[in-house]
Parts: sequence; structure tokens; C-alpha cells
Amino acid sequence: MKKPHFKRQEWHRYKKLGDKWRKARGKTSKRRRYEARKPAMPTIGYGSPKKTRGLHPSGYQDVLISNMMELESLNSETQAGRISSKIGKRKKEIMLEKAQELKIKILNKGL
Repeated sequence: MKKPHFKRQEWHRYKKLGDKWRKARGKTSKRRRYEARKPAMPTIGYGSPKKTRGLHPSGYQDVLISNMMELESLNSETQAGRISSKIGKRKKEIMLEKAQELKIKILNKGL
């Protein structure tokens, strides 16, 4: 089941609020009191299963890589690498070749 996108109370009324979620704390807030016809608030029931929590949508555990040793220490069955943005183009190409050799999934190939 897909979670709804929870929006901030009165996000439509004031542009400066944005639609990023903030808990309603007002004394008389209808949303805080869960009154009828008000949008849903995030609660425990919307949580994702413990086994998939924190995983990349591909199902792999996302691991940041900044050198070859870290790349070689990855478990190709459960982990996928994300090459650090501080790595240059030349070194990144070498790391991508090595990852392909080791059958490790890289999430930000982008070449």
C-alpha cells in the first residue's frame, strides 16, 4: 500500500509554509484533533515493514563509497554502492569497471 503524501496544515493558504509536513500544534486545531473531513496525519499505522525500512527502492542497502577498498568490501547480493560526489570522473570510470567485474550494482552511474 502506498503512503499518502502528508501536507502541512494550511499549506494551500500561505505559500511561505510550503507543503513539507509539520505537526499541527494549535490549541483549537481541527487537524490535530482528528476531526472529520480533515486530511490524514502521519501515524504509526502508515509505517513500512521492518525488513524493507531504509532500503533503496531497488531493494538493496544503499552504501556510500569513496575508495576502491570500500567498493571491494560490499556484499553484491544485499548492498548497492553509491559513488561519492567527491570522486572525479577518471577514478569513477575505474570504479565502475571494477564494480561490473565484481557484479556490484552502482546506483549513480551517470556517465
